[in-house]
Amino acid sequence: MKLQKSIQMVGLRIGLLLVGVSGIAQSPSAAPTDPGVQSASRGTGATIISPSNDPNGFTAFFLDGLNRFQEVEFVSNSPTGNNGLGPRFNANQCSSCHAQPAVGGSGAATNPQFLFVGSGVAPGNTTPSFVTASGPTLEVRFPFFFNSNGSVNTNAPNGGVEDLFTVTRRPDAGACSLAQPNFAAAEAANNIIFRIPTPTFGAGLIENLDDSTLLKNRLNNLNNRMGIGGSFNHNGNDGTITRFGWKAQNKSLHVFSGEAYNVEMGISNLLFTQDRPSPEEEQSGTGLPTNCLNLTGTGYPEDASNPNSTPNAAVLDDVSAFANFMRFLAPPPPGPVVLNGQPVSAQSIANGSAVFSAIGCATCHNPSLGTTQVSNLVPALSNAPVPAFSDLELHHMGTRLADNVSQGGAGGDQFRTAPLWGLGQRIFLLHDGRTTDLIRAIEQHSSNGSEANVVEENFDNLGPNRKQDLLNFLRSL
Repeated sequence: MKLQKSIQMVGLRIGLLLVGVSGIAQSPSAAPTDPGVQSASRGTGATIISPSNDPNGFTAFFLDGLNRFQEVEFVSNSPTGNNGLGPRFNANQCSSCHAQPAVGGSGAATNPQFLFVGSGVAPGNTTPSFVTASGPTLEVRFPFFFNSNGSVNTNAPNGGVEDLFTVTRRPDAGACSLAQPNFAAAEAANNIIFRIPTPTFGAGLIENLDDSTLLKNRLNNLNNRMGIGGSFNHNGNDGTITRFGWKAQNKSLHVFSGEAYNVEMGISNLLFTQDRPSPEEEQSGTGLPTNCLNLTGTGYPEDASNPNSTPNAAVLDDVSAFANFMRFLAPPPPGPVVLNGQPVSAQSIANGSAVFSAIGCATCHNPSLGTTQVSNLVPALSNAPVPAFSDLELHHMGTRLADNVSQGGAGGDQFRTAPLWGLGQRIFLLHDGRTTDLIRAIEQHSSNGSEANVVEENFDNLGPNRKQDLLNFLRSL
């Protein structure tokens, strides 16, 4: 084992030496610094559809989905017809969570959840201590259920979403009154984990990758000497590879949208057709109180198709419109990087790209997954490269990142390799938004049981200039 590691480190040094030879000479530098979120516009948030090559007219569906993605939802009596919020929810519009650096992205710098109680969105609630004005937009789960005496029952896995807010005391919610989960007790018992929103740019390309391409890519990735394995999560219905969500638990953008509408906003839809009880209400066998069911008064599902509406795009239900919006979002383009007010050289970014591969980052964060299949929707999705910087595989990330939540075939310490395209304009990092600093995010990859330990050690052994080149490259994505 020691011999193998020595050989590996020799190979690393040779690779980095070659990187240095190909670059410009660099003088000793200060400690490496994350260039931070790049504020210049890169065109992120545009559609992948070419206006001159849209034979089926899907641009109208993209624009309609974009509008609906930003609409505010009400419980009932909405002046805009957007009814169905609650009885529990994390947000009242899709763009509450997906806003950075454009609609469809990840969490914004200012967290809208922090304002919900005071603004009347959630008047009968208190703001949990971990929801802050400048912190990440959050989703909460309790890994385990509690015993009746308040202790954690580690023999009873939970893992379901515990929505932050309820519709209690909203004038459009009638007599429905629900308590928030006991977040303080969960924090005190260390029985709480967080998730942040995943960006959806380029998601249509990921959706249009066939299983055979992903499987061939996995075989190629397994040819490494760094202890990196990897597996796929699979759909329980047809057995195919799932690919969306932090644990790749969702098969398609349609399922991803329907689940989010039901879980994050409490809106029943054609895919998830009933109001969702809390995990505790399901476990206890009670379900939701009767006076919290069908709060719109229109029946289920609250989100349905609109066959009498015009124009054509308006006929779709919201979930289908959301899916089309995300499906037709262009991948985030790379761009220049500014560090400490000064432009970073193209040579440094190129050097950083070489370092990224040399130390093993690209073993999981594949620069390209291959090309898509022919699309029946728009030509732009056909035979297209997918430079997502991910393998879409599940990897054991060790004790430091483990959340003890299983989803599908993904265990408590397994996560999908997060796509890195768009990283240059992402604020909060890792699955729970625990840091905004790339260096700390990289360091968090190393812990007992992590497949990334060797790669993270390779990063630690880089000189300051090479580390800076790597950070510059990552913020160029």
